[in-house]
Amino acid sequence: MPHPPFPPEDRSLSPYTGWGRAHWEAAADALLTAALRHAGPGHALINLPGPRPSWSGPRSDGLEGYARTFLLAALRIAGAGGRDPLGLLDRYAEGLAAGTRSPTTERELTGRDPVAWPAVTDRGQAMVEAASVALALRLTRPWLWDRLPERTRTRTADWLTGALHHTPVDNNWWLFQVTVGGFLAESGHRTEAAERAVERGLARVEQWYLGDGWYTDGRPRAFDHYNGWAFHLYPVLHAHLADDGRLLDRYGTRLAAHLEQYARTFGAGGAPLHQGRSLIYRFASAAALWAGALTGHSPLTPGTTRRLASGALRHFLDGGAVDDGGLLTLGWFGPCPAMVQPYSGPASPYWASKGFLGLLLPPGHPVWTDVEEPAPVERGDAVRPLPGPGWLVQSTAADGIVRVHNHGSDNQPADEVLPDDPLYARLAYSTVTGPVLEGTADNHFALLVEGEASERGPIAPLGTGPGWAASAHRPRIKGTALPGVGVTTLVLATGAEEIHAHLVTGAAAGTGVRHTGWAVAGSAVETAVTGGWARARATGPELVSEAVALHGFRAATVTTLPAGTALGPAGAMPVLTGTVTGGVDDRGAGRGPGEETGGPGTGQAGPAACLFVSLTRLSGADTAARAAVRTVAEPTPEGYRLLVERPDGSRCEALIGAGAVTVTQDRG
Repeated sequence: MPHPPFPPEDRSLSPYTGWGRAHWEAAADALLTAALRHAGPGHALINLPGPRPSWSGPRSDGLEGYARTFLLAALRIAGAGGRDPLGLLDRYAEGLAAGTRSPTTERELTGRDPVAWPAVTDRGQAMVEAASVALALRLTRPWLWDRLPERTRTRTADWLTGALHHTPVDNNWWLFQVTVGGFLAESGHRTEAAERAVERGLARVEQWYLGDGWYTDGRPRAFDHYNGWAFHLYPVLHAHLADDGRLLDRYGTRLAAHLEQYARTFGAGGAPLHQGRSLIYRFASAAALWAGALTGHSPLTPGTTRRLASGALRHFLDGGAVDDGGLLTLGWFGPCPAMVQPYSGPASPYWASKGFLGLLLPPGHPVWTDVEEPAPVERGDAVRPLPGPGWLVQSTAADGIVRVHNHGSDNQPADEVLPDDPLYARLAYSTVTGPVLEGTADNHFALLVEGEASERGPIAPLGTGPGWAASAHRPRIKGTALPGVGVTTLVLATGAEEIHAHLVTGAAAGTGVRHTGWAVAGSAVETAVTGGWARARATGPELVSEAVALHGFRAATVTTLPAGTALGPAGAMPVLTGTVTGGVDDRGAGRGPGEETGGPGTGQAGPAACLFVSLTRLSGADTAARAAVRTVAEPTPEGYRLLVERPDGSRCEALIGAGAVTVTQDRG
C-alpha cells in the first residue's frame, strides 16, 4: 500500500497480526491523503478515478467521495480527541458550505456548477450519503459543527432534513433516517421531525429481526454483511451516542448475540466471508466487532476483537486492495468489475471507513492494550449451526479456512422470483474462495434440461443441527419451475469434509444432474481426474478442491475458469454428473466408490426419487488422499435412508424425503 511507513510490527502485543492502534492511524491517514488529492472546487465533491460512474451519476459519486471519507476523517479526529494534524476539518467545513449552497437534481457535473450536492430524493443515493455526513458531524461536533457559521449550519441541516421526509428503499436504508434524525435531534434542528424519523426507522427494521442476532435485509431471506455494518451498527451507535440506556440494552444484546456467531466467519488470514453484495466495502466487516467493544456489548475478549479487526484490515491492505495512487479499488483485492453492483461508483469502497470505528476507543482501552488472542478458527476444528440464516459454519484450524454452507439465504423478493444471484444462491461460501460470477455455477446442484442448467431460486430451509444443514427448492430454468420437480438437499460436515446428498423427485427419466464443487483460484491451477474423483489445485496461495462420487453420480471432471474469480486470475472446480433414473424404480443405480445400496428398487413405475451423494473438500494443503468414508443408501417409502460411517468410528443416519430431513448423529 503506498503510504508513509508504518510503525514497526509489535509481535509481543499483537502476535497474530503485528498491528496496533498506530498502524490503524497510519492506514487512515494514508487513505485520506490519497483520496483528498481528488477533491474538486470548494472541497464539496471528491470524484475519484474509476472505470465507470454508478447508476446515480458522477455528481452523486462525488458526494460519495466527500461523505465516506468525511466519516473516516471524523473517526480519526474524534478518536484523537479533536487533534487534526492533517487539517482535515477545515477542508470538510469548506465542503459543507459549498455543497449545500444550492442542492440540485442534475446528475452530471458541469463547469456551470461543479460543487452543488445532489438533493435528497425518494430512494436516491444522497440519502445514503446524508447518513455518513450526519454521523461524521455528530462525532466531530465540538470541533466542527459548533464552530461553523450559522448560515452553513442552517443550510446543512436543511439538506440533511431531506432524508427525513423522503422515502428510503425498503431495507436497511431506514437506518439512514435514524442516523440523520439522531444528529439533527441532538443538535436542535427540526427536532420533532428528527425524533419521529428515528422512531419510524427503528420500528420499520424491527419487522426484519428474526431473533438470535440476525436481521434479514428487507426481503424474506437476505442474510449478508449488512447485518453487521448496518443493522447492528447504526442502532447501537445511535443508542451509544444518545446515551440511551433502554435502546442500548435492546440493540447491544442483539449485537452481542450476533458477534458470538459472526466472529466464527473470519478466516485465519483475516478474510471475512466472501458472500453477499457490496463486498467492495471489505474491512467494513470489522465495524460490528468494534461496536461491541465500544458499547460494552461483546462476547469477545478485547484481544480477540483486535485480532479479528486488524486481521481484516491487513488482509486487504497486504492483498493489494489499493492501487498505486493509494485509492481503494472496486474489487476484493485488486479491481474486479464482475463483482461490483451497478449502484457502486469509484468512491463506494470508502464505506470501508466504518471499519475504523475502533479508533473511538481510547489508546488505554483493553482493546488496544491487551495481547491479541486467537480467532475462533484458530482454536480448533469446529462445525457450528446458525439456525437464523440457515447456515452451517465449518472451520479448520490447520489451514485457517472457514466455510459456510448456505441453506437459508437467497435474497429473493417475496413477490417474484429473480435469477440466482451468485453471491447468495450457492450451496456454500468461504473465506478463501469467491463464487463464479459468469458461466457454470460453483457449489451448485443443477438439473440439465435441453442444454440448460436449473437454478436454485427461493430456498426453503429445513433446519440445521450438529454437523448438518438442509433445505429444499424447486429447480427453475429461465425463471420457470420444472413442473412437479423438487430437490431436497442435505450437507453433513466434519473436519474439512462435506457430504452432500440431493434427493430429486418428480424429474423425468434421463434428466441429467450436475454437482459442482469449490472454485479455487490463484496464479495458476492444476487438475486431476480418476474415475469418480476430481481435483482442482490452485497455487498462489495453495488451495485444493476435491469432489468424490458416492452414490448416483456416474462421472467426474474438472471445469477450468479462464477468468478466475475475485480471488485469482486462474481458476478451476471439480464437477460430478449423473442421470435421473426412471421407469421401474432403480434406486441402486449409479453407485460410486465407497457406497453400498441397501436393497433392490421398489418396482414402482413412473419418475423415481433419485438420490445423488458426493463428498467434497476444500483445504489449504494438497492431501492427495481420498476420504475413507463409507456410505449406505437405502430406499424408503418416503425417499432414502443414508448412513455415513467415518474413519474415526462416528456414524450419521439421515432420513431424506421430499422436503423433509431427519438427522441422527452417533459419535461412536
